[in-house]
Amino acid sequence: MSQTKITLRTRGQGLYEFTTQAAAFVRESRIDEGLLTVFVRHTSCSILIQENADPDVRQDLDAFFRRLVPPSDDPSMRWIVHTMEGPDDMPAHIKAALNQVSIGIPVTGGRLALGTWQGLYLFEHRDRPHEREIVLHLGP
Repeated sequence: MSQTKITLRTRGQGLYEFTTQAAAFVRESRIDEGLLTVFVRHTSCSILIQENADPDVRQDLDAFFRRLVPPSDDPSMRWIVHTMEGPDDMPAHIKAALNQVSIGIPVTGGRLALGTWQGLYLFEHRDRPHEREIVLHLGP
C-alpha cells in the first residue's frame, strides 16, 4: 500500500485536472495491480472523471452546474439559509453533494486504467481561490 496527498490551488469555480500527478504517484509506487482511491478533503468541491481532450466539455459542465445551482443571491435561491461565507457558499455544498468526493480507479500494469479521453479533475465550486487537499491511496 502507498498513500500521498497532493494540493491543488484553484482560481475559482471550474475543473482542474490532476491526472498527471495521480499517474506519477501510481508509477512511483511500483504496484502493478490494485485500486487507486482518490478522496478530496473538503465539502465545497468534488472529484470527477471526465473527458480531457476538448476544453469545451469542462466549460459546458461548469456552465451547467452554475445554471443548475445559482448563487444564493439569485431570486430562485431565496430559500437558502446557510450564507455565512457568501452567496456561493451553500450552492457549493449542493454541487458537491450532487457529485463525488471519493472515487476508485483500477490500476493495471502499473498504470491507471482510465479510458483514452478520461482525466481526473477537482471540480471547484467556490468563487474565490482555494488550496484543496486530495488524498491518493493505492492498495493491491
